[in-house]
Amino acid sequence: MNIPREFPEDFIWGSATASYQVEGAPFEDGKGASVWNEFEKRPGVMRDDANGNVASDHYHRYKEDIAIMKDIGLTGYRFSFAWSRIFPEGRGKVNQKGVDHYKRVCETLLENGVEPFVTLYHWDLPLALQKDIGGWESRDCAKYFGEYAELVGREFKGLVRNFSPVNEFLAAANVAYGMGLIAPGLKLSTKRVNQVRHHLLLAHGLGAQALKSANPEAKVGMAENSNFMVPVIDTPEHVEAAKKALREQNAHFVTAMLEGKYLDCYLEKEGENAPVFTDEDMKIISTPLDFAGLNLYHGKRVRYAPEKECGYHIFEENEYTQRTGINDFYFEPSSLYWGTRLFYEVWKPKEIYITENGTRQESDRPDPDDGEVYDDIRVRNLRLNLTQLARAVNHGVPVKGYFHWSFMDNLEWHHGFRPRFGYVYINYTTQQRIPKLSAKWMKEVIKNGRVM
Repeated sequence: MNIPREFPEDFIWGSATASYQVEGAPFEDGKGASVWNEFEKRPGVMRDDANGNVASDHYHRYKEDIAIMKDIGLTGYRFSFAWSRIFPEGRGKVNQKGVDHYKRVCETLLENGVEPFVTLYHWDLPLALQKDIGGWESRDCAKYFGEYAELVGREFKGLVRNFSPVNEFLAAANVAYGMGLIAPGLKLSTKRVNQVRHHLLLAHGLGAQALKSANPEAKVGMAENSNFMVPVIDTPEHVEAAKKALREQNAHFVTAMLEGKYLDCYLEKEGENAPVFTDEDMKIISTPLDFAGLNLYHGKRVRYAPEKECGYHIFEENEYTQRTGINDFYFEPSSLYWGTRLFYEVWKPKEIYITENGTRQESDRPDPDDGEVYDDIRVRNLRLNLTQLARAVNHGVPVKGYFHWSFMDNLEWHHGFRPRFGYVYINYTTQQRIPKLSAKWMKEVIKNGRVM
């Protein structure tokens, strides 16, 4: 089969970061503490006792970093605002220095031909909201998030057109409030975690409404690491089984947002642990979106299974499968095709962006002979992934852009600085930036408009 490798001229080629992971300057210019500034103090929770005091120093070096983006040819940059840099207490008084900083970042991006795609919440909740009201356990947290979104929509009108209110609900809820692996590091009961999930969905809906109200021209979408499905054989029965699995395995977040209801299978599975909600909540949660942002690292293989009540079987991964993410992302290039295609066929979003996709390496380091960083495995993975994405684009799936995770090496949450995902190598001692082989390969892709 001859798979097309071309992309449209207006395709957005981007990369992504998150505020806590790259900015540093945790209390500079009036910024308030986030839950991460407290969490990282606990003994043993951060690999190598890492912290975000400096990280990749993006707060001070954003102009240098944006110049590298321009040189690569990137036309989009997805990054997050630190909520507590704008509202130090999460509510109430605005820190104008924080607002002005992000305005300067956005202005510099636009001057260099790079479109800002802003995430409002990438897991760094203002510490005051966690201490005062219990963070996302409180419905009020969603209300304050809506107020934060309204201010951002108003202040950044004319600078930012594309927003994602919340990044990855599952990590923000289950990993943070259930497993205790990321800030605020709690281990709550299933029922309480499910309520956190619901409040995050409510925040997303309120945020979407506030952004659109403040700036009707804004485009708002999700940025979700969904459970993506790959039919084990490309035949009608397996494809339909994968679609059913996609809808049901994402009933806790994506299906609720896009269909305005929790599926019966989800509520029955959770039983007495199901979240408490109202019909009005679901109307807010299902506020229409302008695009679907897919954090797409992997896909689960599915077969038609008439012997099962659900009608499908999801294959388990094995120890020989290459991991591409922190813990659970398995290398499955066809997921870039099937993940986008099935998502489109099930929910018909207007536009799709790959808001994250990337490869973890702990071996990235400068070559002792010439100082270059030869991340050939990342290049191999990019070539295979983007070939499958081009297949989807050329088959009519409305994928409008690709954001590689990440632009630069950064603080990978509780895993510290050893996992490296970036196009750009960061020497954390000197803060030297070295564009890797993957950056040079991507420069050729962008210049030629096709997978090289």
